[in-house]
Amino acid sequence: MKIPYLKKFLVLGMMLFSINMQSQVLLSLIFGDKLNSDGLEFGLEGGMNFSSISNLEGDQPLSKFNLGFYFDIRLKDQWNLYTGVLVKSKLGDNDLSQNDLDFLEIIPEPEEGKYSQNIEYFLIPALMKYTFNNRIYAEAGPQIGYMRKAWVEFNSDVGGVEIRKKLSNSVKLNKIDAGLAFGAGYRLLPKNGMTVGVRYYLGLANVYKGDNRYKHNSLFLKVNIPIGAKKAKEKAEEKEKEKEKGVTKKEESSVNE
Repeated sequence: MKIPYLKKFLVLGMMLFSINMQSQVLLSLIFGDKLNSDGLEFGLEGGMNFSSISNLEGDQPLSKFNLGFYFDIRLKDQWNLYTGVLVKSKLGDNDLSQNDLDFLEIIPEPEEGKYSQNIEYFLIPALMKYTFNNRIYAEAGPQIGYMRKAWVEFNSDVGGVEIRKKLSNSVKLNKIDAGLAFGAGYRLLPKNGMTVGVRYYLGLANVYKGDNRYKHNSLFLKVNIPIGAKKAKEKAEEKEKEKEKGVTKKEESSVNE
């Protein structure tokens, strides 16, 4: 039985809150504050994406959670370079038709149910990002993906009996995917706060080997959580205070002489 989208968003919020609490402790102690600086913001990116594959006849998008880390690198003025890796990310399509199954060479199950194409990728964006004075940002650039594995999944729930089957079809897919990403978002606090945003991915590479009809399309709803940024800022302020004290002591010494 499918979970309504509203419940999925509530689960996502709880998951991100839990991730934030645990990761702030773990990653900040390890290297979060060392990676963050005036010119670099490091953190977690998590969210949900709704994906489809052009020319597959699926009636519904495939909705999945995704999670990874990001680097937001300051370039000049209000320009940044945004990159990182979505480590846990799935693209694909849902509610496949009989024609889709024939193309994928899948023999239908005797039970009534729905089929979906699931593809796990490492997704790596390289986006130019411009932040306006009102904390709204826009971003655009290329994105590549490296396929880890792929399968067609069958799900059935008839008379209270749930059936779930997976059939690998990784050999039919190209390992590398590539395309363009466009997005926008808003930073909730002026400097190092959480950011919420939306990103659309338009695939340009062939999903399946030897067939140029099938490309990825995906809409990402995302949340960015800086890790260790506050601690890094505090350390920078302490160093600045120490420098100021040093200058003050030198001036006092010169006056006394």
